[in-house]
Amino acid sequence: MADRVELIDYGDAPWYDLGPAHPLRPSRVLLTCRLIDEYGILGAEHVTRTDARDATDAEILAVHDAPYVEAVKLAGQGKRGPWWQFGFGPGDNPVFPRMHEASARVAGASIAAAEALLSGRADHVFNPSGGLHHAMPGRASGFCVYDDPAIAIAWLQAHGAGRVAYLDVDAHHGDGPQAIFFDNPDVLTISLHQSGDTLFPGTGFVDEIGGRGAEGASVNVPLPPLTTDGLWLKAFREVVPPLMEAFKPEVLVTQLGCDTHYTDPLTNLMLTTGAFFETAGIIHELAHRTAGGRWLATGGGGYQWASVVPRAWTIYFAEMAEFTLPDKVPAAFIREAESEAGEPMPLRLSEPEIVDSPVSEEDIDRIVDEVRRSIFPHHGLA
Repeated sequence: MADRVELIDYGDAPWYDLGPAHPLRPSRVLLTCRLIDEYGILGAEHVTRTDARDATDAEILAVHDAPYVEAVKLAGQGKRGPWWQFGFGPGDNPVFPRMHEASARVAGASIAAAEALLSGRADHVFNPSGGLHHAMPGRASGFCVYDDPAIAIAWLQAHGAGRVAYLDVDAHHGDGPQAIFFDNPDVLTISLHQSGDTLFPGTGFVDEIGGRGAEGASVNVPLPPLTTDGLWLKAFREVVPPLMEAFKPEVLVTQLGCDTHYTDPLTNLMLTTGAFFETAGIIHELAHRTAGGRWLATGGGGYQWASVVPRAWTIYFAEMAEFTLPDKVPAAFIREAESEAGEPMPLRLSEPEIVDSPVSEEDIDRIVDEVRRSIFPHHGLA
C-alpha cells in the first residue's frame, strides 16, 4: 500500500505577500499547486488536499516573544511604531497589510501538517507555503516573520513527539530553527547551505554544534559557491544518513528551499533538478528507515519563482506520493506560467548536469571531515 500523502492548501487567508518588487513571490506557491494538479498527482487514491488553519497566539508564542507578536499585529494594521527594532523596514522585511494574519496562516499550515502526522491520518505531508526559517523569537529576518518550521516542531513536541529531526537544504543557513533549539538535545537540526562567508545570514559554520547538554544536535555543512550536483550530493550522503540513523527521530521535518538551483538570482550554488530528484529519494527512504515514515515537508527559498520552484517542489511531492512524473511539463501549466512571468518556461523537468566547477572533491572532503570530527562522536559515530 502506498503512503498516505497530503498537500496543505493555504486557503482563504490574506496572502503572505511582501510586495510586487520583492523576490519572495506568492505565485511560486500557487504555481507549484497548479503544476502538482496538472500532473494528476492529486487524483491518486492515496493523495489528498487538506485545508490549512491559522496558528493560535499560544502556538506562535511557543517560539516567539510576546512583544514581537504584538508588534507584528500592530504593524500589519498600519499602526506607527518602532518596528525597525523588530527587524522590519525597507528591503528584506517590509511591513505589509494583515501581516500577522498571513504569517499565522503559514504557521498554521505547518501545524496542520504536524496534526496529520501525529493523528496517523497521513504519512507524508507537504506545506509549500512554509519554510520561513530565518525568523527569530524576537525579530523578523530574511523575508520571514514567524518561523513556521520551528513552530511545527514545538507543536509536535508539545503533543507527544519526543525526538524530532529538522533537515534544511536551502542555499541559506537554517539559522532560525538552529537558534531556537540550540539547547534542546531532542531536536537535531541539520543544514546544508552555501557558506556564511559568502551568503546571508553569515552563520552556519561547523563549530556551531549546539549548547551545553545538546552538543552535536546542531549540524552545519557550509559549502563553497559553485558547488555542483555531485559534490553537493556527496556531502549530503556522507553526513545526513549516518546522523539520522544514529538519532532515530520520531518525526522528520524538512525545509526544501530550491534556491540552490544554478539560475537562482540570490545565491551561488550550481544544482540542477537532477539533484532535487536524487535528494527527494534519499529523504523519502530515510523517513521510512529512521522516522517511522513520518515526513513533514515545507517549502522555503527559491527566487526563480516560475521556472524553477514549481518544478522542484513538484518533484519532491511526487516522490512523497511515489508518483512517476513524465519529463514533459504539462502544456497548460507552461501557458499559465509564461503568461504570468512574461518569459519562456522550461519544457521538461530534467536538466543537464553541470560538471565544470572550481570546487573539487577534496574541498568537499575537507568540510565533511570537519563535520565528522566535530559532530559524529556526540552521536556515537566514528
